[in-house]
Amino acid sequence: MAASTQVDGSGSTGQVWNPRLALLVAATFFMEFLDGTVLTTAIPNISADFGVPAADVNITMTAYLLTVAVGIPISGWLAERFGARRVFCLAIAVFTAASLACALSQDLTTLTVSRIVQGAGGAMMVPVGTLVVLRGTPKSELLRATAFLVWPGLLAPVLAPLVGGALTTYLSWHWIFLINLPLGAAALIAALRLVPGTAGDPGRRLDWPGLFLTTLGVGALVTGLELASAHPDTPWAAVSAAAGALCLAAAVLWMRKARNPLFDLDVFRTRTFRAMATGGFVYRLTISSVPFLLPLMFQTGFGWSPIHAGIMVAAVFIGNIGIKPATTPLIRRFGFKAMLVFASLASAATFTACAFLTPETPQALTFALLVCSGAFRSIGFSAYASVQYADIKPAQLTSANTVSATLVQLATGAGIAVAALLIRIFDGLPAGFQDAAGPFRGAFLAMAALMLASTIDSLLLPRHAGAEVSRPGQAPVEEPRRPRPAEERGPRP
Repeated sequence: MAASTQVDGSGSTGQVWNPRLALLVAATFFMEFLDGTVLTTAIPNISADFGVPAADVNITMTAYLLTVAVGIPISGWLAERFGARRVFCLAIAVFTAASLACALSQDLTTLTVSRIVQGAGGAMMVPVGTLVVLRGTPKSELLRATAFLVWPGLLAPVLAPLVGGALTTYLSWHWIFLINLPLGAAALIAALRLVPGTAGDPGRRLDWPGLFLTTLGVGALVTGLELASAHPDTPWAAVSAAAGALCLAAAVLWMRKARNPLFDLDVFRTRTFRAMATGGFVYRLTISSVPFLLPLMFQTGFGWSPIHAGIMVAAVFIGNIGIKPATTPLIRRFGFKAMLVFASLASAATFTACAFLTPETPQALTFALLVCSGAFRSIGFSAYASVQYADIKPAQLTSANTVSATLVQLATGAGIAVAALLIRIFDGLPAGFQDAAGPFRGAFLAMAALMLASTIDSLLLPRHAGAEVSRPGQAPVEEPRRPRPAEERGPRP
């Protein structure tokens, strides 16, 4: 592998922090994340154009999300085998061409197939783009790099209803995909200029059993989560999720013994990376439920119009953006552990406060609460995105990045599924949750309690976790133990 792509802990020569490259990758992520949810507002129009029930159009969203999820595991191998630059550029081209095919679709089948191809491009863009940035960034600049990479995941779920509604209302649903054409073309040109060329490894062998088990497991889990959200009355959601868990367990057992495993599972021995897979998974799951719960509570529970609800939810977006310039200084000042504990506790507090909102609550107070919620989630996202790579060795970077991208996808899907399940549970409870907004209040309280699980995990982190990244050049050094005096050691035998 070319020397210019190596990442070591010291920020040695051969690494150049490139904000333009990070911004490019973030922009492609935003396209991928946005297209995952933006179609929701256009479903009635697509249904009318194709002459099919609105419920049937949901297959286009499910197919896209499922393809992204199952495509991520192989993306790391593709980057190593053919070179990250080549794969990233190909991903942009595939995503853009598939967007055109989606816009030109004349029936639901064509649209669904086009969405699958679009998802395949998105599955490569997300992890490979991250890998490109991480490889060229010294750890002293990792916080700045991840600050760029985090914002698409924060903003896309919040902006998707607004963007989709505006394009569908004032133009047509086709423009949801057509807008990707100039963006994709510009991104491809920029990628060809900015992404450093790296030689692939022709001898890199693919772990077929590991890939098969991982892909099958991730696919079954995502399918189970989708079924839990859309069809909670059927047993198939639990069956699919259980089958997925078994496949992933088998994949882990296989890769621990394989000579050339798909992933280097030793990354989980690193405590700061493991934090992303434990407390970080719970944190992202709960945070991902908010863009789903808030619009439903405002419209179904409070009786607000979609526009009214959309404007209020945009407060989360304002909080995300407003705090972003301060996230890096805050982490550098207080360290990862303190900020992760603060972000989770503060988020749990805002969830609890959301449970007590009513239609009579002053609009300014509701807006301010959601701004704070957006700010706290931005701090947590940024901290987890950086700390997970703080102690990862260069040789493990590809595996760590791909595993992280897979878990992020699962956590996002789980957040929506768990939120939908909680609404259904609290809707069936007696007194206390009988008003229209009652089930949503119960869901927010449950999410607040769940968020505290991530707080516990963060409290167990070492005090100076990730200090090489949060405080470059100031990381504490363990003092060597002094040998005890002979008289303290006792007489020789």
